[in-house]
Formats: sequence, structure tokens, C-alpha cells
Amino acid sequence: MAQRSMSVAAANRTALQTRLRQALAQQIRAMTGSTTGPPVAFLQPEGDPGWFGPASVTWKVHAHLVSMLVGGLSSLLIQSMHPGALAGVWDHSSFRVNLRARLGRTAYFIAATTYGGHEMAQAAINQVNQIHARVNGLRPDGKPYDARDPHLLRWVHLGETISFLKSYCIHGDTRLPLFMQNQYFVEMQRIGEALGAVDLPQSVASAEQMLLSYRSELSVDDRVHEVVELIKNFPCRRRDRPFVRLIVDAAFDLLPAWVLADLGQAERPAWCRHITQHALAIASVPIEWTLATEGVSAHARQRLAKPRG
Repeated sequence: MAQRSMSVAAANRTALQTRLRQALAQQIRAMTGSTTGPPVAFLQPEGDPGWFGPASVTWKVHAHLVSMLVGGLSSLLIQSMHPGALAGVWDHSSFRVNLRARLGRTAYFIAATTYGGHEMAQAAINQVNQIHARVNGLRPDGKPYDARDPHLLRWVHLGETISFLKSYCIHGDTRLPLFMQNQYFVEMQRIGEALGAVDLPQSVASAEQMLLSYRSELSVDDRVHEVVELIKNFPCRRRDRPFVRLIVDAAFDLLPAWVLADLGQAERPAWCRHITQHALAIASVPIEWTLATEGVSAHARQRLAKPRG
């Protein structure tokens, strides 16, 4: 009788944990701009490891949501400094009135190319390439821009990969070995090259040097200042404001010193940065507990647990 009661209690706890995880996952999707439900699409096709697979550094880095949120905003700030990159999103997207939706689409692209099967990853690449084929025009200074320009695509790739990895090394795994950090850039070449970028870095050092080499091409004008203010006042629900404030602060903290200087932003004191990191570490606990079963990477691992048919 006692054993039966213990079994019932254990089953009730499991059911309660499942409901709690599902509720938290729904809140996370709402906060991050996802318009879909549980990522069941990542359960198929069975046994397909996709472009990277669970042993990759890319799977490891991209699974940590807080790091990706911080890195995503930080990379957007970096990208906005190039007149060609900013002109493309300024003229051909609604990011200024619906920033969360824009970031939600970017998050899906990253999830699809990282955790989806081969077909899903290629479909995501094809969709972006089709969009880029229509993104062209003139910058405010009269120079032409084209989203398919390999040099411009490399700038975007650098901003994203550097930001995602650096964020993960601060908010995810502070002890990630340098050889794994370098491996991340090697792996991410596949996505960058599929989008048309060339001469991509294969190490942390080369990536940082490459990013800095663009400095003479950058411009901080009224448009860039508007992006900075938009991110500083990131639109969100009232209940999400404390958490989003931490993400925004961490995104600015993540920027290289020269980027902060060019944007006219002061570096926050070390104690402020440490408080933000500690607060995000606490906030990450329930998020990672939820995503351990409800996240995209968890669904992808379920897919791989079954052999190919």
C-alpha cells in the first residue's frame, strides 16, 4: 500500500513538472517572439543529425537561450553600424515597428539551421537567399547596396558569430576551451558560406581582427542612434520588463570597447556588469530546466534517439 502511494505521488509530481514546463515554455515563446507552439517539427525526420549534430560546438552554444538573446541584440547593434547592412533592413523590413517579430524570425532561422534535419536547414537557407535577392537599393550617401554582397554578408556573419560565442562564454560556459571556441567558427562557416559569405574566420582571433578591419567602412548616424534607442527601449510585455532590461544591459556590456566608443556609449562599471551577469545566471536556471525537455535542441535529440527509417 505504501509503495503504491509513493508511485502515485511520484506520478503526480512528474505530471505537475510537465505542466509547469509547458507553461513556462509558452511564456518563453511569447517573450521571444515565437508565433508557433512546441517545436514538434524538429522531431522529424527520425535519425537525421542535420548540418552539425549533437557533438558539435554549435549545438552546445545555440542551446543556451539567455546567451542567444544577449548575443542576438549585441549583434544587431554591431550590424547597424555598417551603412550597407543597415540600409537593407531599414528599407526592406518592419523591424522599427515590430522588432520582436524580426528577432523571432532570426531565432527560427538559427534553430532550423542548427537543429533541423538537412532538409529543414536547406529550406531555411533557401528562404533567406530568396529574400536577399530582392534586398537592394541606395544608401543615404547614394552608394548602392545589395544583400547578396559577399563582403556585406561576411560583416553580418562576423557580428553574429562573435556575439553568440562571446555571450555563451560569459553567460553559458565560462570555461569553454579555446579549441572549442575556434571550432565554433569553423562549424559556422557552413551557414555563412551557404548564404554567400566568403573568406570567413576559423578562430576567435581571426574573427575579431576581421571585424575590426571593417571599422573604416562604418558610420554612426541618426539611423544608428535610432536603432540604439530602439534596443534600449526594447518593446515587451510589462511582466517581461525586468528580465528584458537585464538582457539589454548585457547586450551592451558584450560589445567590443571600440564599438561602444563609436556608438558613443559609455562602458558600465565592473560592479554593474557583474550584477547583471549574476542576475541572468539566476534567471537561466528555470529557463534551462524548461528547455531541457521543451526546447528545440531537446526535440532534435529525441529525433536522433530514433534510427533512420
